[in-house]
Amino acid sequence: MLFAGLPAKAAPGVPSYISAAVADATRPADEKAQDADRKPAEVLAFTDIKPGDKVVDLMPGAGYYTRIFSKIVGPKSIVYALQPTEMDKASPQRLKSLKSFAGTKDYPNVVILVQPIGAMQMPKGLDMVWTSQNYHDLHDPFMGTPNMAKINKTIYDALKPGGIYVVLDHAAAAGTGTSKTNDLHRIDPAAVKAEVTAAGFEFIGESDVLRNPADDHTLAIFDKAIKGRTDKFIYKFRKP
Repeated sequence: MLFAGLPAKAAPGVPSYISAAVADATRPADEKAQDADRKPAEVLAFTDIKPGDKVVDLMPGAGYYTRIFSKIVGPKSIVYALQPTEMDKASPQRLKSLKSFAGTKDYPNVVILVQPIGAMQMPKGLDMVWTSQNYHDLHDPFMGTPNMAKINKTIYDALKPGGIYVVLDHAAAAGTGTSKTNDLHRIDPAAVKAEVTAAGFEFIGESDVLRNPADDHTLAIFDKAIKGRTDKFIYKFRKP
């Protein structure tokens, strides 16, 4: 049990400020219940996020990572939760969740941006752009199949030199490209790497903390047999 007033104990290789953010008492119980599968401390240690960073959480869902980012970067920095208009129309409850905590006393440094994906604009001078489990959606009909080169260039231009772009998503079988984004909600990691590096980013590493070799990539991510345990890749890119 974690007692109030005691610092969170960092896991090996995880900075204490990340462990403290994950353990923070203001996080909802239903989100903390996901931590065993999502392993946020280990995942974020890989990204090198730190206090003072300015971050965009692109397609943030209900805000699972947005809340954690808020506590990591601290009150003197800012986290932008950027929700595409198309996603709001498809899942309005997610934006409602974001609005329930953004700008409150517990999360005063969270700012919501709602924009059409085809006209997306980001603040400049960012330290990190993060997107989790949603990059594949950018290829789907409900998003209007936006111009991926333009989107990744927008992210590139918004980051500082040396800024980091992290993509975490459900892996599709090798060689399938973007053909499984709509039915299985998966994407071939190689397709992500090709699209992002084409915008000028350097690929600087990947983490296997969420890989699952028991996932054969044939099931949709919502299938009860695999939900929450899909094989996920985490790619880290840097703006030179």
